[in-house]
This record gives sequence, C-alpha cells and structure tokens, in this order.
Amino acid sequence: MTTPSDPAAHPLTPTVSLAALEPAIALGPLDGRYRGAVAALVDYLSEPALNRMRLHVEVEWLIHLCEMDAVPGVRPLTTAEVGLLRAIPDGFDADTIAEHASFERETVHDVKAIEYVIKARIDGTSLEPLRELVHFACTSEDINNLSYALMIQGAVRNVWLPAAQGLVGDLSHMARDAKSQPMLARTHGQPATPTTLGKELAVLAHRLTRQLRRIDGAEYLGKINGATGTFGAHAAAVPGTDWVEVSRTFVEGLGLAWNPLTTQIESHDWQAELYADVARFGRILHNLATDVWTYISLGFFAQVRGQGTIGSSAMPHKVNPIRFENAEANLEISGALLDTLGATLVTSRMQRDLTDSTSQRNIGVAFGHSLLAIDNVKRGLAGLDVNPAALEADLDANWEVLAEPIQSAMRAAAIAGAPGMDNPYETLRDLTRGRRINADDVRTFVAGLGLPADATERLIALTPASYVGLAEKLVDDYLA
Repeated sequence: MTTPSDPAAHPLTPTVSLAALEPAIALGPLDGRYRGAVAALVDYLSEPALNRMRLHVEVEWLIHLCEMDAVPGVRPLTTAEVGLLRAIPDGFDADTIAEHASFERETVHDVKAIEYVIKARIDGTSLEPLRELVHFACTSEDINNLSYALMIQGAVRNVWLPAAQGLVGDLSHMARDAKSQPMLARTHGQPATPTTLGKELAVLAHRLTRQLRRIDGAEYLGKINGATGTFGAHAAAVPGTDWVEVSRTFVEGLGLAWNPLTTQIESHDWQAELYADVARFGRILHNLATDVWTYISLGFFAQVRGQGTIGSSAMPHKVNPIRFENAEANLEISGALLDTLGATLVTSRMQRDLTDSTSQRNIGVAFGHSLLAIDNVKRGLAGLDVNPAALEADLDANWEVLAEPIQSAMRAAAIAGAPGMDNPYETLRDLTRGRRINADDVRTFVAGLGLPADATERLIALTPASYVGLAEKLVDDYLA
C-alpha cells in the first residue's frame, strides 16, 4: 500500500517519460509551441548552423591561403577543387551533422571535429596533399568569432530586420490612415491636450525607425590572428608572409570589418552594441504594445477581426488583446537576455576565458523571443479597427481641456495690450479644476472675456475634437 509520501503515489510522477519519446520534445517554447514564428532563425543561430558556418570559414581560409600563396609549396587550386571544398558547407545536412557528432565524440572538441570532417572529405582527392592547410595556424576562436559574426549578420539582415521593418511599415500605414482622427490625450493618466490617433502611432513608428537605422548600420567585426592575437604561430612557421595583410583581406573578404587588435578572442564589443540597439527597439515596441492594449481597453480600437477566436473560456463576449500581452512578455525575456549577453561578452579574463562560449549559444534564444514578439504585434495590429464613436465620446466628455488654448489666447491678448486679461492661468484653473464643464460653459465663458473679436470667434468655434494643433501635418511631414 502506498502512502502520500511515496513518490510513486504522486499524481505528477510520469508513467510515461516524455523525455524518452522520439522525436525529442522541446524543453522551451521557441522550439515547441512557437516554432512556426521563429523557425527561420534556425538556419542562422542554431548549433548546426554554427557548425555549418565553421565549415564555411575553414574552407574559405584554406582557399584564401592558396590564393595568397601564403605558405611555401602551396599551389593554386583548380576550379574543380574550389568547388569540392565549397560543397562541404553547401551540402551540410543531417548526415554531415551526424558525421561531425561522431568526430566530436572522439575529439571532445567541436572545432577540432570540424577540421576532421574537412580532412575526411578531401582524403583520397587531389587536395589530400594540402590537408594540413586545414585550420593552419588557427586557434578555435579564429574560426568561432568569424562564424558567429557571419551567423548574426545573416540572422539580422535576412530574418530579424525584414520582420521588424515589415511591422514598422504596417504601423506607419496605420498612422497615416488615422492622422486626422482626433483623440483625447492623457498625460499622467489625466485628460490632456487632444492629439490624433495617427500622430501618436507616428511617434512610435518614428522611434522604432530610428533604431532600425542603427541596427541596419551595425558593424560586424572579425579577426584571425592566432592564440593570443600576435600571429605568433603564423610568423614562426612562415616568417616571410605578410600575415597581417592575409588576415585583413580574409576577414574583409568574408564581408566583415577587420579587428587588428585582439586577445585570443575578438572582443565582442560590436555584439554588445548590436544587442543594446535590438533591446532598445524591443523596449519601444513594448511601449507600443502597452499603449495599444490601453487604447483597446478604452474602446478606441475594436478587435472585430479577431472575433472568430476564443477570447475567454467562460465569457463568450470577450476578445482579449493576447497578441500584445504575448509580445510584452517575450520582449521582456528578449531584453533581459540581450542585456545579459551585452554585459557578459565585453569582459574576458586576461587573454581568454570561456564565459562567452556558453553565452553566445543563447543568441538565438534572445533573437527568437524578439522575433516572436514582432510577429505577435504585427498580427495584433492587423486585427484592429479604429472606433471613431468611442474616441469622439471621450473628447466630448472633456471640454475642460480647452482651458489651455483659452488661457494662451488671453496671454497673447495681454501681451498685445488688451485690458482685463490678468491672471489667465489662474482664471481658467478656477473655472475647470475639480469639475466637469460642457460646450455651453466654455462658450459662455469665452464670450464674456472681452477678447478681440477674431480670437473670440476662433475660440467659440473650437471643440476638443478640433483642438489638435498641427498633428496631421506632423504625420505628413515627418513620418518616414
């Protein structure tokens, strides 16, 4: 007989081990529930993608050494031999993954296993006499830093940036469509000078666009200079070669910026800079998500195109703003990871420690949560329709916001010498603070001020909905 303290009696003790099932069940949501939204990153930021890029860098280094005649006795490669080498990373597949894993079990070193994969492919070919050019004068970090730079560059330029630009494009389109839609603003949560819905969306689009320009202009650095950045092995083995030039032309030939001064590792400062910009984009996007969530709660947006979904398991009327809530959480996770990566990667004890190795394996997770949030916000925005009636009702209930233009007109009249315009701020404060006023209250008050006729006429015609200043023009003139 079992007792409650017996583990076998616990209701959460699995009778079937999920960890043992095939295919393997993902531990994290990015490889499970949300894989469809982030799968494109697998080609750039997964562990197999890292090994594929390592193969690419190793192969290109061998080709470059031959092209530069860097090592005595090395001959130029034929077109067929270059094709054979480049086919190794180009044909990277499940069999190559298994082959690499087999070598890694032997070497207990992932980069050394990459070297063995290449040597196994060229053995028995015309390239076999050049097999010791594979990984020549390299430390593992020469290969790793270039591989990560190329992977991150590809992920940002080919996956993350297009998705982010698409989202901002949708937001800008919404801003233009709603540029003339008056909306009561709220500062500190209180009714404030009206704006337009489009202008407020344009502010966010403008902020996001600025970050995208920074991210699009990011610099991706790389190095290939040996175990402590001195070209020690290079110069000792082949002192007659200009190894600095060989290094520079190789790194730049890969499409990266060359870093001439490093320890064993490339310093990763560029990564920290990039991650700070991506995290900042995410925090601005988080601001968008919370603002739109609030506008939905106020009824300014209707989620009519989401009515086919289940908003609540208990309340049939509900369509919850889940896309924006999901985005908030994923942006917080992404931002925290990106902050941690940026803080960790810029520090390395003396000439090398391994904290960066483990940290960089989470780059894909950080970008994955960011990409998932972008996808959710984009889909959330696509399900919204503006509700003009709610916006107009909110404005009509807050005529006291016209206290600002009235007191400003009184100030202008006082400066011009008009009598009876003393203490305009205090006068309007006494009229409006702590009480609600309506259109008749405002018009009666304005008519009795003794303002010049043109000012009186202008203010009597003013309504909360028409008091939006240059909001529409700002959208037209400054939204990219």
